[in-house]
Amino acid sequence: MSQVAPSPGQEVKAQELQRAFDAFNQVSLALTQSYQGLQARVESLTAELAVANGELRRQYEEKEALSERLSLLLKALPAGVVVLDSGACVSDANPAATRMFGPAMLGQAWPALAQASLVATEAPDEWQLDSRRLTIVESPLDSTGGRILLIHDVTAAHGLKADLERNQRLVAMGEMAASLAHQLRTPLATALLYSANLGQAELADAARIRFAGKATAQLKRLERLIQEVLLFARGESIGRDTTAVRQLLSDAAQTVEPLFVDKCVAFRLLCDADQAVVIGSRKALVGALVNLLENALQACTVAGEVTLAATLVGGLLRIGVRDTGAGMAPDIQARVFEPFFTTRGQGTGLGLAIALGVARAHGGSMQLSSVPGEGSEFVIMLPAQVAAGD
Repeated sequence: MSQVAPSPGQEVKAQELQRAFDAFNQVSLALTQSYQGLQARVESLTAELAVANGELRRQYEEKEALSERLSLLLKALPAGVVVLDSGACVSDANPAATRMFGPAMLGQAWPALAQASLVATEAPDEWQLDSRRLTIVESPLDSTGGRILLIHDVTAAHGLKADLERNQRLVAMGEMAASLAHQLRTPLATALLYSANLGQAELADAARIRFAGKATAQLKRLERLIQEVLLFARGESIGRDTTAVRQLLSDAAQTVEPLFVDKCVAFRLLCDADQAVVIGSRKALVGALVNLLENALQACTVAGEVTLAATLVGGLLRIGVRDTGAGMAPDIQARVFEPFFTTRGQGTGLGLAIALGVARAHGGSMQLSSVPGEGSEFVIMLPAQVAAGD
């Protein structure tokens, strides 16, 4: 039986079908290969994600542990830590700060809280809170304007410092007790001698008046010596007076001007700091300047000159007492501030030591500049403020 040959149309359709089947196979193969590649990529990304998650978990655990350690540290820290937001309100505080200012401090405005609780002391960076003395250090916290305050309770340190200064004064007094006893005995013996002469019945009235005056002068010398010793031993109590610099210099000048007139020594007062004021003990500062002026007067001879000058230098008040005396040798300059050291027979050696103590108590300092044959200058540097409205 003979087979029927396919027609030309059937052959064309078969070829097209074969080509379509081949194309389908190629596409299927490509899809299979793409799927396998995608699956491999997914597996790779899954592995990378697992590694990344592990790293993030490790970092989180480290930060959590660090946060816990910092929290424990802040709780155990004896210093107070206060966190302020951009509006200067207390957003957080550690237990030490809470004990100082009370738990109600959270959320309060720090300027109002500080004004109600803190009292300024004679030291520029110290504050009084009830019976405690505090120092406050402020630092920026972030770019949003927050700040962090570190508050130290320096009450114990302040007490130790005061005790140390007192012990140093007592040691100095002990070392010079024999010299002081001699200085007390000399005017006392002189006063007793003059007083004994007053009892003579045949003594003329003029001589009696002269002896009485001399005895009184020696007793006044004794009184001044005792006052200076007590002042040095006790230390000067620094107040909170606000005194214009011009008034401070005028008070000292009025005290010593009669002495300069008696000795025929010129006195000049120069003040280029009329707009400045000093906060502290007016009495103590005037006393320190008087001590320096009397010391300068003693260094001058007749027709000499002493200048008291004040000026502002970089926010500090510079007060200089310059004389035209003989100056001081280097060995004397090295000891001039030592308690009880004096080159004068009737001096107590406490005037300069007291003046230095007053300057330091006001947060300042004092230096000496002296050239033999050209005179000397004592310079006090003190914190100063510009008076309101100037």
